[in-house]
Amino acid sequence: MRIKNLCAACLVVLGIAATANAQTENEKTVTYPQLFFGLQGGAQTTFTNFNNWKLITPTASFSFGSFFTPVIGARLHFNGLWNKGGYNRAIGDYKYDYKYLTSNLDLMVNLVTLFGKKNYYPLNVYLIGGIGLNYAWDNDDAYDHRDKLLLAYEKNQFSHNARVGAQLDYNINKHFSVNLEVAANSLNDRYNSKLSNKDDWQLTAQIGVAYKFAAKKKKVVVEPEVWETRQDTIWYDDAVFTPKVEDGKATWNVFYKIRESDFEADEQLKAIGEFLKDHRECKVDIKSYADVQTGNPKINMEYSKQRCEKAVKALTDAGVPASSITSSYYGDTVQPFAENDKNRVSIIVATGLKDVNIKTMEKKFRTKEVRYRVK
Repeated sequence: MRIKNLCAACLVVLGIAATANAQTENEKTVTYPQLFFGLQGGAQTTFTNFNNWKLITPTASFSFGSFFTPVIGARLHFNGLWNKGGYNRAIGDYKYDYKYLTSNLDLMVNLVTLFGKKNYYPLNVYLIGGIGLNYAWDNDDAYDHRDKLLLAYEKNQFSHNARVGAQLDYNINKHFSVNLEVAANSLNDRYNSKLSNKDDWQLTAQIGVAYKFAAKKKKVVVEPEVWETRQDTIWYDDAVFTPKVEDGKATWNVFYKIRESDFEADEQLKAIGEFLKDHRECKVDIKSYADVQTGNPKINMEYSKQRCEKAVKALTDAGVPASSITSSYYGDTVQPFAENDKNRVSIIVATGLKDVNIKTMEKKFRTKEVRYRVK
């Protein structure tokens, strides 16, 4: 009967709020901090080894607090009414009544505005957490059975209370909102006169209404913006390329073993080809020699001649125009190197012109029209 009366009272309150909605203009902009006062009613049960469905009793709450920002708020919350406990015995179950009042300082975090893009939403979800004190009294029913309930207290009992919960809140208008709140409360082990070697847990579920003291809108005079235009000078570094012709020259040595004249120089041929690609008006000069300490002047002259001719043929076979090649051979009459064995050699010198762009950096500027706000 008590639960039915409490639900009827809540419906009356919600009806009053709905009537106020028809008479009050809906405001979607609120000013913070925003004070509020709330009333709630519902049911609770304290978990024990007894059938908890038989321990459900009505509960009621009132609170007042403030939303400091669209995300953060706090409230002083009072909850209490009747409570029940019970234990099983051989001749039948026994239930006992007592009363309680819990006061809590709760922090409220609005998850909708926390993760949303606006400061106002009609429907909000609050995560609630807080601490406070619990006062229990009128425990005569349990105290009369203290032979079974060894922790039963006679007059009253103070206990800590830690709360965590969630609230679903819907704004009817700028002043009224309705809500549904579920919370779990942790209390002293002796709260229900029974020993479980851990905190007693109480579950509350309530619906309620809140009145919010929304601040009146203030007229804000918005001055017109004043803009001006100016020419800004922007300096920058610019790369400038100047064409230039460079003289290119490269030298390659092809060495031979004693009494050999075959031109085996793949790396040199490849390097010569790369040089010709990078240069124009190229000339290639080949000079061949023999060492003075081997053979005689006549034989050495012949070796140097063979070396020169085979070098010319290798270059023309590789694609070097014959018109760009000059050649000569000296036998052992000239020794280009101080080390004797190095004088069995063909020395190839390539020259040409290379077009390059010389990069330099110059300071330049340009003008840009910029609009800026004066006030």
